[in-house]
This record gives sequence, structure tokens and C-alpha cells, in this order.
Amino acid sequence: MTVTAESVSVERVQLGVRMEKSMVKVLKGLAEFNGVTLGELLEKIVLHSFDPVAGQEGEASASPHSKAALKAIADLARIYGMSHEVHATRQFEKDTLGSDTEGLS
Repeated sequence: MTVTAESVSVERVQLGVRMEKSMVKVLKGLAEFNGVTLGELLEKIVLHSFDPVAGQEGEASASPHSKAALKAIADLARIYGMSHEVHATRQFEKDTLGSDTEGLS
């Protein structure tokens, strides 16, 4: 991964989360495709999702993915059987095995 700006020291914490299985496989494959860790990929996705597209606040956000990465995502989703559209989480059953935020303060 190429860093164009001065590096910033950050404190990272271990996070135990539960996610849909095929989505995790696609994320792991994409992280490998990008040459980063899964945590680094998630940080990038989250930061981009917090950056709204001007004039479309609440409707659109910046994409962290290149055209090649978007093609890889489509291929990985097909390979791992992830057919969820952008609002699919609204239909996912609530996880009853415990809170994803246990142990965080």
C-alpha cells in the first residue's frame, strides 16, 4: 500500500463482530486483492462511507474502490454467492447471540 501523506499513529483495538458469511469472504478476498489487512480495508470503507457526496448528503458517499477493485468485488460476490443488494441488511434477522460491542468502552 502506498502512503502519499505523512503517516499518523493510531491506536487500534480488537473488535469482535458477527457478519454474514459470504460478505466476510468477499471482504477477505478484496483485502487480499488490495494487499491490505481486513482491518485496514474496513477502516478505509468506513471513512469513505462517512464522506458524503456534495449535494447528495444522506443519499450517497464516496467510494474507496477503483474500477479494478469493483470488478474484483463483483467476481468475488459471484464466487462466494453474495447476492445482497445495498439495503439487504434491513431484511437480515437480528443477531441474538450477543452484542457486537461487548468489551468496548
